[in-house]
Amino acid sequence: MAKSSNKSSKSKSSKSKASPASTQDQSKEQATIRYAVVGLGWFAQEAALPAFAHAENSELVALVSDDAEKRKQLGKTYDIEQTYSYEEYEDCLTRGDIDAVYIALPNHLHCEFTVKAANQGIHVLCEKPMAITEEECETMIKAANDNGIKLMIAYRLHLEEANLQAIETVRSGQIGEPRIFNSVFTQQVKEGNIRLRKEVGGGTLDDIGIYCINAARYLFQDEPIELFAMSANNGEPRFAEVEEMTSVILRFPEERLATFTCSFGAAPTSTYQILGTKGDLKVEPAYTWQGSLTHTLTVEGESEEQTFESGDQLAAEFTYFSNCILKDEDPEPSGTEGLNDVRIIRALYESIETGKPVAIGQLESKPHPDATQKVKRPPTTDKPDLVHAAPPPGKS
Repeated sequence: MAKSSNKSSKSKSSKSKASPASTQDQSKEQATIRYAVVGLGWFAQEAALPAFAHAENSELVALVSDDAEKRKQLGKTYDIEQTYSYEEYEDCLTRGDIDAVYIALPNHLHCEFTVKAANQGIHVLCEKPMAITEEECETMIKAANDNGIKLMIAYRLHLEEANLQAIETVRSGQIGEPRIFNSVFTQQVKEGNIRLRKEVGGGTLDDIGIYCINAARYLFQDEPIELFAMSANNGEPRFAEVEEMTSVILRFPEERLATFTCSFGAAPTSTYQILGTKGDLKVEPAYTWQGSLTHTLTVEGESEEQTFESGDQLAAEFTYFSNCILKDEDPEPSGTEGLNDVRIIRALYESIETGKPVAIGQLESKPHPDATQKVKRPPTTDKPDLVHAAPPPGKS
């Protein structure tokens, strides 16, 4: 694989804590945001690291991992001299080489590593789910606000053309009044995978159900008010700590319903459908990070298909977040967006435990994504060699 190009940076050699004023000054001083990627698992290696080649305002300058071989081999591949262990994370933050971190760690570490970065004035792009608990999310938001840094949760589909077009199709009234959302998101997760470990934030809802929850929210452009969930487990040893699958019903204002099933024990499927009073729209695959996505729009019995060609969704994400930093604009997939999803997930597990519907308190209001956020970058053509990491089944 070719090394990603090194981009020139005009930023200062030392960095003090950010503030709203210093963020504005930053946009005048530089045109490139320097990143450390924190956590070097499969997704970071296959999707995130190569993406910097297509993110013209973003530069990869540091790697953080607890695996020395990953640091050595990936540092060599991407010509990165600054590599750090988790214990050396503070050194990475204070050295003056980076402006932002992309956190791709296990879920239970998101809060700790976000707060540490915020306290040093470093902007944070954090993978979803934002954290495991509502309290952790609120701590992350407070740290970002207190230190004047940008905090974005990595909802890449908020920038992706097919999903944004789905929002506009619903808004346009082509399918009439949207009434029903339905989704299936399943895959086979092998025994030993970190997503099957409860203590680190594994489980179907946190890992893949969050996509279905978020899609229902942005397609209805609203927040659920009541929910019910039920999980099932076939007793295989790999599901000793987390559920095999979960089915969910979300009630939205105006008596709209969203349903979905997510599973770690079924053949790979990724699809959603939103049905209105005049027609419906189906998106398949719905949640993928690579490859083309297809819309099937049916109105009054007439169907038409539209295919959206593949793009580099992670490059788009880095480009968007870097622009937010450089222009001193708040990212739409904010900490509040992440907090709302985590609140819903925690309420769903409460429903599973009690066997009863759960009413959700008023979720914090925030803008939902729209077509103005679209960012398209060319797809990555090089397939990186993975170091101590393996793709999930169906992703090779």
